[in-house]
Amino acid sequence: MHLETLHLLTFKNYLEANLHFSPRINVFVGRNGSGKTNLLDAIFYLGFTKSAFSSSDQQCITLGQSSFLIRGAFRTESTVNQVASAVQVGSKKIFKENTEEYQKLSEHIGKYPIVIIAPDDVDLVNEGGESRRKFFDGIISQLDKVYLESLIQYNQAMKLRNSLLKMYADRGSPVDWLAIESYDKIMSGLGEAIFKRRSDFILEFLPVFEKYYRYLVQNAEWTEVRYISELKEKAFSQGLLDVRQRDAALQRSNFGVHRDDYEFILGEEALKKYGSQGQQKCFVIAMKLAQFEILEKHKGFKPILLLDDIFDKLDDFRIARLLELIKSEFGQLFITDARPERTKGLLNQIQVPSTIFTIDQGKVSFYEQQEK
Repeated sequence: MHLETLHLLTFKNYLEANLHFSPRINVFVGRNGSGKTNLLDAIFYLGFTKSAFSSSDQQCITLGQSSFLIRGAFRTESTVNQVASAVQVGSKKIFKENTEEYQKLSEHIGKYPIVIIAPDDVDLVNEGGESRRKFFDGIISQLDKVYLESLIQYNQAMKLRNSLLKMYADRGSPVDWLAIESYDKIMSGLGEAIFKRRSDFILEFLPVFEKYYRYLVQNAEWTEVRYISELKEKAFSQGLLDVRQRDAALQRSNFGVHRDDYEFILGEEALKKYGSQGQQKCFVIAMKLAQFEILEKHKGFKPILLLDDIFDKLDDFRIARLLELIKSEFGQLFITDARPERTKGLLNQIQVPSTIFTIDQGKVSFYEQQEK
């Protein structure tokens, strides 16, 4: 699978752009702030129905405009599918595959798998559990539609449960636990299924991740990703009963898979506390490469890989190791870099055809084809 074309209209700093891509390596070069990452974000949007970097669709609209359009053509063997999204302020988002509009955006997730490696990925190590859950949920959701729907329904039930708890507190009245139990039953059934799927997935993920981490650092340093869940200790229904008084006091649900976390271990110690910046970067890159391989295994074709400013974050040794993977393991790649000559030199090392686009303030002003 690869993306053949991309059309943008008033998306972020692009009033309009039309690009045709190589099925292998595409490089966006230009000064910082010119719009390189925005192109990666537009590609990501076509796979996930949302931005990788902006919290709302309205933040993706060009300043002074009221809408945006993204359209791309994906080729899978002999089939080409047009994917498009249109967002208008005050209107429902439209997302289409060819001429068919999705009624539920979740139906699109996983059709066009995309993996992005970006500078802020190290936040997976340093931030709270929500970012780590989001990472693993994002992978599983691309593989398992039932899991994605369970996650959506679980979060909806929890939101309604929390609203009831807050309502009772605002009224100063006792909690009607019979009313709350209708949501407890929904959350218990879905939560147990989510817990089981996450537990199974981490067993598949860990050996693939370990392989890539050891490849990048070229040593046998012991690593592990541990899935942390309250459901390992007690059943969901019992857990909800045990925290009822706390739920009433805090007006939110204090037991469940929405509190799960993942612990990153390096050499018997917590990576967050004892890992160097270089170790943390390699750890996260290895996680993303494992994500790529697992998606490829389940989908039967290679996802698209987006590398945002990645060469600035690695030393020469790790860049060389990553380049070897680029040459042999990946399909279509999109790379951003603020230093054109560095990128050209690195790509010359691995002798892979590439197309280089020069980006200047939201305009694709020049491109160069490098044949090998």
